[in-house]
Amino acid sequence: MESTESSYVSSPEMPGKPASPQPKSPTEDSTEKPTYVRFLVSNSAAGSVIGKGGSTITEFQSQSGARIQLSRNHEFFPGTSDRIIMVSGAITEILKAVELILSKLLSELPSEDDNDAEPRTKVRLIVPNSCCGGIIGKGGSTIRSFIEESQASIKISPQDNNYFGLNDRLVTVTGILDEQMRAIDLIVSKLSEDPHYLQTMNSPFSYPAAYNAMSYRQNGAGGKFQNNKEERSNSMTIGVADDRIGLVVGRGGRNIMEISQVSGARIKISDRGDFMSGTTDRKVTITGTQRAIRTAESMILQKVSYGDEREME
Repeated sequence: MESTESSYVSSPEMPGKPASPQPKSPTEDSTEKPTYVRFLVSNSAAGSVIGKGGSTITEFQSQSGARIQLSRNHEFFPGTSDRIIMVSGAITEILKAVELILSKLLSELPSEDDNDAEPRTKVRLIVPNSCCGGIIGKGGSTIRSFIEESQASIKISPQDNNYFGLNDRLVTVTGILDEQMRAIDLIVSKLSEDPHYLQTMNSPFSYPAAYNAMSYRQNGAGGKFQNNKEERSNSMTIGVADDRIGLVVGRGGRNIMEISQVSGARIKISDRGDFMSGTTDRKVTITGTQRAIRTAESMILQKVSYGDEREME
């Protein structure tokens, strides 16, 4: 497949050079501001993006100049079983990295017999709800122009109120790779003009039911029963930042008692100074049925998320 990346990616021979032989366009400066894009990949696809020992993701970062981060195993976007990739850097670097990732995923699709046409695939971008208006435009004018210019299909999901604290929507871009890349270029360029968009760059995976200043680690016992019956007892350990433990415990232990009573799970917090390996996160061990663990985990994350939101206000 012949690449057309030159139309939207800076020359790889001159990475990050401010002086360019081409005349500067009026908007070129804005494309070099650090920004980001987040999109979903299936758990299996995430493995091929990472590569053996992280070799593929390291190579993609080196080739593009962008930073590529993935949510951890089992840290999914709410309502899906898909992990989150965040690519950050200058827009030109982001587009190069996204194209490398999407090309890699395309190369692993089963080929259709007797069909040389490039497949039309979907990419689901994660966009803050407050920034979707900029993509839609007055009366839908902006999104219509993006569809016309890119020839890709672009659809924005309705806001999902089923998940506490979910302030993002999915923007699905459907087309062949070149069409998708043109659409992503237009969308990210538009989003990077919105000052509110950059505010979520520091918490790319902060979902109450996915990740919120926390790291997940399942105990050895937990993995054994993962596919067994719901009523089997499991154990999961999550890490909560040391300065956030008070939000989980609550005054006089009120919060942790409520979480335990509602979920039916047993919750144990490690002593001060007893952190998850390589972090300053305290260990919160949740034991019970899978359903009890999920409920307790969600409630714990809600407590931390609510505390973070209160601090930001």
